[in-house]
Amino acid sequence: MTNPKLNLIAGSWVEGASVPNVNPSDTSDIVGHFSQASASDTQRAIQAAKAAFPEWSRSGIMQRHAILRKTSDEILARKEELGTLLSREEGKTLAEGIGETVRAAQVFDFFAGEALRLAGEVMPSVRPDIGVEITREPVGVIGLITPWNFPIAIPAWKIAPALCYGNTIVFKPAELVPASAWAIVDILHRAGLPEGVMNLVMGKGSIVGQEIVESADVDAISFTGSVGTGAHIAKASVPFMRKLQMEMGGKNPMIVLEDADLDLAVTTAVNSAFYSTGQRCTASSRIIVDEPIYDRFLVAMSERLAATRVGNALDPESHIGPVVDQSQLDQNMAYVDKGKAEGARLVTGGELVKRDTEGFYMTPALFADCSNDMTIAREEIFGPVAAVIPAKGYDHALEIANDTPFGLSAGICTTNLRYATHFKRNSQAGMVMVNLPTAGVDFHVPFGGRKGSSFGPREQGSYASEFFTTVKTSYTLA
Repeated sequence: MTNPKLNLIAGSWVEGASVPNVNPSDTSDIVGHFSQASASDTQRAIQAAKAAFPEWSRSGIMQRHAILRKTSDEILARKEELGTLLSREEGKTLAEGIGETVRAAQVFDFFAGEALRLAGEVMPSVRPDIGVEITREPVGVIGLITPWNFPIAIPAWKIAPALCYGNTIVFKPAELVPASAWAIVDILHRAGLPEGVMNLVMGKGSIVGQEIVESADVDAISFTGSVGTGAHIAKASVPFMRKLQMEMGGKNPMIVLEDADLDLAVTTAVNSAFYSTGQRCTASSRIIVDEPIYDRFLVAMSERLAATRVGNALDPESHIGPVVDQSQLDQNMAYVDKGKAEGARLVTGGELVKRDTEGFYMTPALFADCSNDMTIAREEIFGPVAAVIPAKGYDHALEIANDTPFGLSAGICTTNLRYATHFKRNSQAGMVMVNLPTAGVDFHVPFGGRKGSSFGPREQGSYASEFFTTVKTSYTLA
């Protein structure tokens, strides 16, 4: 057994009971052992962040810039190593793991630049001889709670703006992916963050997460995860009137119209629904297809999926890796059974498969002849299961697309400019893609949705300042 990786509290590495981190591609491979924070550890981390806030909130912009830039540079220099680590613990293919690692480096680089662009406004008052200044100030102690599906990118796009704008952090990563989180925190720690500014508390949501949520000293929480957990955080935060930023999933539609380029549409649908093993909140698990091309589309999708290899994340021949763990695999297979029971036609996939190493493998499940009221068309599955729904033209397809309690991402494949323009304006989603996969967004523009998918200000890009800062208006008599 290797030495366990420890939690970081008040600038010191702190021991705790350790648990193994298992590779979902090869359950005999232990990625590492990671210490679990206790409730008291979490309380100490919160107090350390609170104590560090006054000085860090007034730190110089060059200090913040240098730390964020150093972090970006090291992540990029170690992209193959960190990408491999990510793929081992989460199960996405190595190409996706390295790509996500590069994305994290880009996020830190962007906010290193933003640290040098902090700005406000100066304007005259409506009253004579009075000046007005509008400035942004850091919020305080930020609780960051991140999911397992993007174990480097999502922590990066929460941590980087929090530090850029002068906040201190208590960071709880998902239990399934501590290695990527620990690596980022270790890099930041060595980049020169003062003690207490960045605190890492790994462990159970019921212990660590609950302590963060129940603490009156946590000024804001940025959360990505399930709808149920998001609702719990929101309810628990009401007594504190704290700021919240929550991303909670989606049931994203991809419309394929009769005029679409069929090959492009199939490529887009396969990427949207099944890459990253469908374990993306932006994945398109509802594919809405115009009736005139419905049968041709299903044949083309089946052929494409037949050529798609499910395998070990580190195997360069693999297009799709394993599901993250046994619990998620069981949940996915239960949805496959539910789809069959409700009358959907399983065209291909939805089967457990064996590979050279023991892992959580299943073939992508493509259901046809679905209706939008079926369970597999209503609930977020978070796995490689997609429902194809027939539509009678564009208007009907749009109606189906918007008929969901979620509103994160939506896509359309069409060569008709009028339909594309209308869809961009009338889709009830926070992000709209035309002839592109519903998953895959840039780091310098806002990320977020509507309805049950998101709550609070957007993430990423300059829009991150809306959450990580608070506005102050000052008046001065000349």
